[in-house]
Amino acid sequence: MPKDVTSLRHTAIAATLRSCQLFSGLAPDALATVAEFAVVRSLVKGGFLFREGDASEGFYVVQRGAINVHRVSAAGKEQVIHVFRPGESLAEASVAVPTGYPANARALEASTVILVPKAPFLALVARRPDLGLRMLGSMSQHLRVLVALVEDLTLRDVETRVVNWLLKRCPAAAAEASFRLDRTKRVLAAELGTTSETLSRTFARLRDDHLLDVTGNTMRVPDVAGLRARFARLLGEE
Repeated sequence: MPKDVTSLRHTAIAATLRSCQLFSGLAPDALATVAEFAVVRSLVKGGFLFREGDASEGFYVVQRGAINVHRVSAAGKEQVIHVFRPGESLAEASVAVPTGYPANARALEASTVILVPKAPFLALVARRPDLGLRMLGSMSQHLRVLVALVEDLTLRDVETRVVNWLLKRCPAAAAEASFRLDRTKRVLAAELGTTSETLSRTFARLRDDHLLDVTGNTMRVPDVAGLRARFARLLGEE
C-alpha cells in the first residue's frame, strides 16, 4: 500500500479512536501506535461481527452503523444487551479472558468497526498502565448498562418499557419535553426487546392519549406528569 494511503488510513483510524471514551485524551504517540495495528472491518446489514464462544481477536470501536450485542436463550429468544453506535467500544473484557466472546454481535445496518487486536494491545498496556485503567473505566460503563438492562427486564410489558424509556429522557421538573430520536425506530425496537410494528402501535396509543407526538426524528411529550401517571398505572402503583 502506498505510504500516503497508509498514512491517511492511520489518520482516519486515529480520529475514530479519539472519539471513543477509552482513547479520549490519550497521548498522540500512543494513539498513533494503536492506529498502526488496528484493523478496519466492514459488515453488511445482518452480518455477524462475532458469535458467542468465538475466540477473541480483540475488542472493537464502532466507526459507522449500529452493532447489536445479544444473547439467545435455549428457547431461541433473542435478548438485546446493548446496541453500540459510532464512538462506542465493545468486547473489551474478552481481551483479558481465555473463554472467548460472551455474546453475539450483529450489524443492524451496514456498519464499519475498528478491531483493536488482542496481542499488540496487551503488549501496549504492559508499557502504558494508564490504558489498563481506561479499560477498567470502559468496562465499568458496560456494567452500568447491564444493571440498567436487568432493571428494565422487570418491566415485561412493551408499553411499560417504552414509557420508561421516554420518561428517562424527560427532565424531572418539566411540564413537557422534546428530544431528537438519535437512532432508527428499528434499532430502538431492538433495544426495547420488541418489533418495529409493536413499537409503532405503542407510539400510536400514546399519541391517541395525547401523551406523545412524533414528527420525523423529533419526539415530544406534551404532558410529562400524565406520562408519569401512565407509568405508575402500568406498574400497578395506582
